[in-house]
Amino acid sequence: MKYYTSALLGFVIWGTFALVLKPLGAFGALDILIHRVIFAAISIVIACFLFRRKQTLASIHYIKTLDRSRKTKLLINVVSSAIFLAFNWFSFIYVMNAISVNATSLAYLICPILTTILASLFLNERLNNGQWLAVFIAAVSCIILAYGHFMDLFYSMMIALSYAIYLILQKNSFQIDKFFSLTIHIVVSMFLLLPLLGIVDTSSVKTPEFYGLVFVIAVGYTIIPLFMNIFALKGLDSSVVGILMYLNPIISFFLAVFYYREPINTQQIVAFSMIMLAILVFNAAYIYERRRKLKIQS
Repeated sequence: MKYYTSALLGFVIWGTFALVLKPLGAFGALDILIHRVIFAAISIVIACFLFRRKQTLASIHYIKTLDRSRKTKLLINVVSSAIFLAFNWFSFIYVMNAISVNATSLAYLICPILTTILASLFLNERLNNGQWLAVFIAAVSCIILAYGHFMDLFYSMMIALSYAIYLILQKNSFQIDKFFSLTIHIVVSMFLLLPLLGIVDTSSVKTPEFYGLVFVIAVGYTIIPLFMNIFALKGLDSSVVGILMYLNPIISFFLAVFYYREPINTQQIVAFSMIMLAILVFNAAYIYERRRKLKIQS
């Protein structure tokens, strides 16, 4: 039960992200991003050595044992991951504050399916017929959304695609602790972004509220939920955690409609309903295939 609760709380926290990000709407997305990455980098390095010291030292030792060729591949993977992670965070912040909360919720509804499609194309991971049906339903829903709301869909796809590529990059053969990998990505992102600190818009004066909210985002909406997810995966199947992940965009969607009063029409309701159907079909097909393989193996 504690593992399930941990996963549940982690995704509920992410679902309420708008509550701390929207109040920062007066500040530029790049400004928010750079400060978030700085706070997150410092916090996650401290967390690594305080709470995951054993895994961190083991990962550092593993990296030292790699030959030159493997270290080069690891470096390319790390820098690429850092770039896509930073771009995902930037696009998410920009879209939520400048476009709509709905667009961000749509992004993380379609992201898991998009990730699976990319894995099928580039990693040769096979989809069953039920999963391809879900992909088709999701594609039709995107076409419906594009009619009259193309830019919203474009921004949603930009967020979803950048995070999907980031996840694909994590499917590698390097035996490094996942939390430590994320730590490296955030730290590298910080060093890549620091040179841009001098060109961000400084017209909005930084208040204690700005720094307080960014710190809450860096710790409460980055480090803590990640800890919860890693803890949950110790006692739950990844498929269970994957299904619970959809709580994030669903909560975000309800916040957009009922709290922020963002307009939604019949066309959007139909499209979002089709995406929810695609999610149910996709996960049902995945669970069925997984159980079928387990029966064959036993």
